[in-house]
Amino acid sequence: MELLSRTVLGFLSLSAAFAGTASAVEGFRKPIVTTQAGNGSSLLASRGSSVHIQADAADWPGVLRAAHDLALDFGRVTGTNGTLRASGTPTANASTIFNVTGISKDWSVGSNASANTAGTIIVGTIGKSSLIDDMIASGQLDVSAIEGQWEAYVSTFVYNAGNASSGALVIAGSDRRGAIYGIYDVSEQIGVSPWHWFADVPAKSHGSIYALQTTKVQKTPSVKYRGFFINDEAPALTGWANKRYPISPYGTPFGAEFYAQVFELLLRSKANYLWPAMWDGMFNVDDLRNQPLADEYGIVMGTSHTEPMVRATQEWSKVAKGSESGWSWATNNATLYEYFTEGAQRAAPYENVVTVGMRGYHDTAMSADVQTSVLESVVEAQQEILTKVYGNASEVPQMWCLYKEVQDYFEAGMQVPDWVTLLWTEDNWQNIRRLPVGDEKKRSGGAGVYYHFDYVGDSRNYKWQDTIQLQKTYEQMKLAKDREADRIWIVNVGDIKPAEMAISHWFDIAYDIDAYDETSVPQWITEWAARNFGEEHAQEISDVMDEYGALANMRKFEWVEPSSYSILNYEEADHILARWRAIAKTAQDINDALPAEAQPAFYQLVLHRVLAGGNFVDIQVAGARNMIYAQMGRNSANRWMQHVIDGMKIDHNLTRKYHTLLNGKWNHMMDQTHLGYQGYWQQPMRQSTPDLRWVQTLEDSLAGNMGIAVEGSNATIPGDDMWHSNGGSSLTLPGMTPYTPKRWVEIAHRGTGPFNWNISADPFITLSQTAGTLNPDDDDVRVYVDVNWSKVPSNFGKMSTLNFSSSTTYGTQGGNPHVTVMVNKTSIPSNFTAGFVESAGQLAFEAEHFTRHRPSGNLSYAILPKYGRTLSAVKLNNNLAEGLTSSTAPMLEYDFVTFTPTTAAKGLNVTLILTPTHNINPKKPLAYITQIDNLPEQRRQPVIDQKQPNFPVGWGKAVADSAWYNTTNFGAVAPGVHTLRVWLVEANVILQKVVLDLGGVVASHNGPPESFRVGMGNATVGM
Repeated sequence: MELLSRTVLGFLSLSAAFAGTASAVEGFRKPIVTTQAGNGSSLLASRGSSVHIQADAADWPGVLRAAHDLALDFGRVTGTNGTLRASGTPTANASTIFNVTGISKDWSVGSNASANTAGTIIVGTIGKSSLIDDMIASGQLDVSAIEGQWEAYVSTFVYNAGNASSGALVIAGSDRRGAIYGIYDVSEQIGVSPWHWFADVPAKSHGSIYALQTTKVQKTPSVKYRGFFINDEAPALTGWANKRYPISPYGTPFGAEFYAQVFELLLRSKANYLWPAMWDGMFNVDDLRNQPLADEYGIVMGTSHTEPMVRATQEWSKVAKGSESGWSWATNNATLYEYFTEGAQRAAPYENVVTVGMRGYHDTAMSADVQTSVLESVVEAQQEILTKVYGNASEVPQMWCLYKEVQDYFEAGMQVPDWVTLLWTEDNWQNIRRLPVGDEKKRSGGAGVYYHFDYVGDSRNYKWQDTIQLQKTYEQMKLAKDREADRIWIVNVGDIKPAEMAISHWFDIAYDIDAYDETSVPQWITEWAARNFGEEHAQEISDVMDEYGALANMRKFEWVEPSSYSILNYEEADHILARWRAIAKTAQDINDALPAEAQPAFYQLVLHRVLAGGNFVDIQVAGARNMIYAQMGRNSANRWMQHVIDGMKIDHNLTRKYHTLLNGKWNHMMDQTHLGYQGYWQQPMRQSTPDLRWVQTLEDSLAGNMGIAVEGSNATIPGDDMWHSNGGSSLTLPGMTPYTPKRWVEIAHRGTGPFNWNISADPFITLSQTAGTLNPDDDDVRVYVDVNWSKVPSNFGKMSTLNFSSSTTYGTQGGNPHVTVMVNKTSIPSNFTAGFVESAGQLAFEAEHFTRHRPSGNLSYAILPKYGRTLSAVKLNNNLAEGLTSSTAPMLEYDFVTFTPTTAAKGLNVTLILTPTHNINPKKPLAYITQIDNLPEQRRQPVIDQKQPNFPVGWGKAVADSAWYNTTNFGAVAPGVHTLRVWLVEANVILQKVVLDLGGVVASHNGPPESFRVGMGNATVGM
């Protein structure tokens, strides 16, 4: 029996259809068009001949408008616009209410159209299009698989369809959005990205487009309402829109001209739902065209968790002239009843999901003395209003968002009608807090999830760059889907940009989650890249963006500080920066190889975030070097100060380039401040450096010009400091065995004149450099220390000394400096053939590198590749599993060998590094069990809930670190071969890494690097 395969479960890319390649699973991307002529294909359009699109004038305006977009999209691809006729005659403007989009009454769109027609596309909605209904009645079109379903469609080639004697590509929707999605499916397949406007992705150029003589049946989407929330929209989106769109009488730019672009993006992305901008915006008030335009497009509108009854937050003060104290049902219910009624009446003609309940004024919690009964009376009144306005409240789509403190009301027993959707939330940091259990799954209103790609609030804002790791999005939302939270998925996307890729992924999995599994993300990114930038660089772009997601999610930028990544231990900061530099180089090389017309889109979607993100981390690490090196008295501290200042300039220039792209189209979109967080959750009002220090380089150190530092220590010799006060001019390196990495020492300049330096050591010590010259302005020298183990006797265990000398004196406060290191020639038992080996008092295992995996019935562990902070993660393969024990859960075993004894007083600590998930079932809190050898099993509950407004104990640190750390002490464990057993007994426990501390673990962000592993690649599954 083999472990769940890590082979990527692919799906067919649209661009791959043109290249003639296919993935394992087609899903919703099954091709219906191609650029290659051949048997089984029929010409639709070419550079000299336009496609003719037929529709029924009686169809939904949104369908006619999308058909018009399709005509333009053919022009974008072939250079020849399509023509559109409704029932054989020129139709009126599809923008039947307001001509916001500038659609001409002439559907052929002027001179780019051709009098020569190549092929025909017929589009329409079942029951609204006589063209479609006639083909159904005649038996030419089979829609039995979609009829009566939500947002489904059939695309098929029909011979002798309508007036097309040679046949036509027919797109029939079960409803208006089904038809619209079918139309935009063709648009994307021919090479027009959903992001053609919002990210300036150029259309693919093709000489000819052919219809495949095949049938595609697109089922009802996995999630009914799939949308995003434009939020936290200042300074970036608001600053940009203020310069581009008309300003309303209430001072906001978010009118129909803006929302027309948003609606199109949503529909092209197979979405249907929107919470509009609400910091200062009032969707239904700022522009009276907004709501009817949304309905014309086919967008379902909603309002956020804090805006009941289809009324924006600002309406209470700006329209109703209400006060903060008046926002109280207990004291002002008559006024609020009328206010809510007006909202329902205004929304009644249109498709909305109505937010019910009530929170405090302006996105705050209700006062602590508000009783559950008061909030229940709010909902009762809202149901009464909806019944008066709509006729039957139970038929009105409604949701109650259990955000922050509202969840506590539910847990305390607050009831809302069964038909109201319970919108569960995550913790604002991509960790779902709760999902339906028991009878909650039987509610007719179902359940959904409110998620975040952007956030303002505790423990700190994150608003600048996209920091979403797609693997985690899939994992958490698949959990939600499996636990029946699939009525509404809404995600806070901040300013929309720069979350483009995360948004596309969100809508793809919400549309058809069955097309993916936990291994699919790299392939999804590859195909996303191919659709937007072509096949040639798709794999490289995928590698860059996958790595970017891992690095950005490791610690969100706003939480990266000089102390975040260690510059002293494990070369952690160096390795992280090396990864950033690698993807920056690759991304820049790709950009330079792309055609000029693709580079603005590439800068927006890939290059800017990679360069700016890497530069941000570099600034913080340089700040750490400056502070620590200044404390050591190094001249180089000043160069690192300048490095920080230079980084600030780089950040500004990257932003400026973004703002000047395409003649300033996106000016102000990167205005979000991000440098200068100082222990406070809110954004800095102005960019600033981390704390810096300047060293006086015109004077010598009291301890001489030469400074010696070692890995793992803030101290420096010769001399005296707060980390090294014995005055002995001696420092100690971490110990070395055959299973430890190289160690390092650094020689730095602390004075005004040049000096020569030299190191002498035992014959078995290997140094990367033994001598050199340092001038005052030279970079510090890092010397790597290794051991030639062939020259070390067996069982050797002694301290070795590195002696340093300088051509100048050691000043008045120094002495002959030397560094010691314990050298132990340990050896593993001959019968130890697979597992990990202790390295100087520590071991670390990546979760997927188990020695054995023992399933339990149908339960086993699934590997989540490239998930989390280091390599991957492991979780139960069944998202419904709960309440397991060591007898019923599958087991992971990690064999390891130790050389360092532990005592009862200072025992062996086993730390599991877990994804910071939550107790999604309050009666089944997250738990795991560990055991070493035959010692007693240890069961741990890593997440301890607290009453709101408090999140679980330690949550603030966990979301900053992107991990829970949970430690078990196993007491005295003798040196030798051992086995660690791990049982994950709840589905939402996700294991990333295991760290064993025998006294050698030192401070870092990600923990020790993985230990030396005997028999790499030999993980097996036992029965």
